[in-house]
Amino acid sequence: MISRLVLASSNPGKLREFTRLLAPLGIDVVAQGALGITEAEEPHPTFIENALAKARHASAWAKLPALADDSGICVDALNGAPGVQSARYAGEPKSDSRNNARLIEVLSGIDDRRAHYYCVLVLMRSVDDSEPLIAEGTWWGTIADEPRGTGGFGYDPHFRDAETGMSGAEMPLEMKNAVSHRGKAMRVLIDRLNEVRAHER
Repeated sequence: MISRLVLASSNPGKLREFTRLLAPLGIDVVAQGALGITEAEEPHPTFIENALAKARHASAWAKLPALADDSGICVDALNGAPGVQSARYAGEPKSDSRNNARLIEVLSGIDDRRAHYYCVLVLMRSVDDSEPLIAEGTWWGTIADEPRGTGGFGYDPHFRDAETGMSGAEMPLEMKNAVSHRGKAMRVLIDRLNEVRAHER
């Protein structure tokens, strides 16, 4: 039974979201940075490969179960870009504001603004877990030139939810968790965790 896991991320926004979602299961979440673990390399062209690499890296160093997500925004008119490069779209060091500015610049003059956030989650119970739990989620919407809202992170100020028209940064956290790519993936992962736990009893 998992009671504590390391989050293979130092992103404070992700830490808040995962802590909130896993608390009802009695799982304590600690960020890898709090344990002195550096970020893993993410050289792969797919979200799933990067998530596996990050989870394995964190689990190896922490000697704990590890949860990693790899997520990003995929814009139809840009053939899926920024995609796996979402966090570093404007180069190093990572910067949400510069990433957003570059995306809006690249989309200048393009009418098709359809986009979606994608998230894949990997939970490795140990570094040599041959059956990691994997879940995915998608959040559909469009990209708007003008930012709205003060919450969220990443591309949220410019991402308009397809159903409500609200930006990700305008949504209260509970509402965002209900519709977001990460929230959807997390609910799938929690269902899988509960299924595994039922067989462990």
